[in-house]
Amino acid sequence: MEKSGGGGGGGDGGGSGRKKPNILITGTPGTGKTTTSSLLADAAQLRHINVGDLVKQKNLHDGWDEDLQCHVVDEDLVCDELEDMMEEGGNIVDYHGCDFFPERWFDCVVVLQTDNPILYDRLSNRGYTGSKLSNNIECEIFQVLLEEAKASYPDNIVVALQSDSIEDMSKNVETLVDWVRRWSPAS
Repeated sequence: MEKSGGGGGGGDGGGSGRKKPNILITGTPGTGKTTTSSLLADAAQLRHINVGDLVKQKNLHDGWDEDLQCHVVDEDLVCDELEDMMEEGGNIVDYHGCDFFPERWFDCVVVLQTDNPILYDRLSNRGYTGSKLSNNIECEIFQVLLEEAKASYPDNIVVALQSDSIEDMSKNVETLVDWVRRWSPAS
């Protein structure tokens, strides 16, 4: 994780007061965000926030998209809901988008990537079909989430990690736990 640097704040101007870092784990659906986030939360003693689940639990949406078979997320409501937790620190945010979160929230942004045949199988096994399947595969082919992360956050906190196998996930969690242990708040 050479890109994460040795230190702290991700453009928050320093002095955030957090004692633990905030990590965003993003990527196309099916890349292993939730599994990686859960494993990392357990190993590093951080809070796992699955934004998709939060949206459903707290009704932070503007209805249902029939074509994509998902809720239409109200990004402002999500950010309002997360603000205090993010300021406190010690969070792993798990979501397939990243450009609407405030830059100051994150100390590390991880973009999980999966080879297309593996991703296709994972999404098909989840029941993805039609435009939902093809849109997500195209998103991965064109590295939309990586580009979104690079455009939204400082380059030194964005890192892409391959997530094709259980071995990859284990290695990624180990790498991130090491990063959390070395992290120190910006002064």
